Amino acid sequence: MRILERMDRTEKSLKDKLKQSGFSEEAAEDAAEYMKEFGYIDDFRYAENYILSRIHEKSKQRIMQELYQKGVCRAVAAEAWESICELEQPDERQMLRRAVEKKYPPGTEIDEKEMRRLYGYLARRGFRAEDIVSVIEVMNIRVPFE
Repeated sequence: MRILERMDRTEKSLKDKLKQSGFSEEAAEDAAEYMKEFGYIDDFRYAENYILSRIHEKSKQRIMQELYQKGVCRAVAAEAWESICELEQPDERQMLRRAVEKKYPPGTEIDEKEMRRLYGYLARRGFRAEDIVSVIEVMNIRVPFE
């Protein structure tokens, strides 16, 4: 119970934490099942809270990847995403634009190497290629012709 006092956890992270603390596999399973029965851990609730806290900062793909890494199954993560999107409508292009503006103001001329780095940076953050190209064009960030 003390493990859950500080922060909400997924079922997987609770089991992992218990195993790290010296509990056997069976004891960790039993404890997680007990916590699940009484509603102390709930992967759907965890996913909803996680998405809600990051929906305006990160792309959908990035959030889903992070949830999967934390042990939330894809179906639960997708259901939580749909649930949150009924309340909050994320604007990925606006997030993408803010990310680009942190690096370069609109109308900037950058060399080809910098353009590849910018594109890679944004792609690693889970933004779709067509959105990246579109936002870069709208912001008029370009590679000068030589």
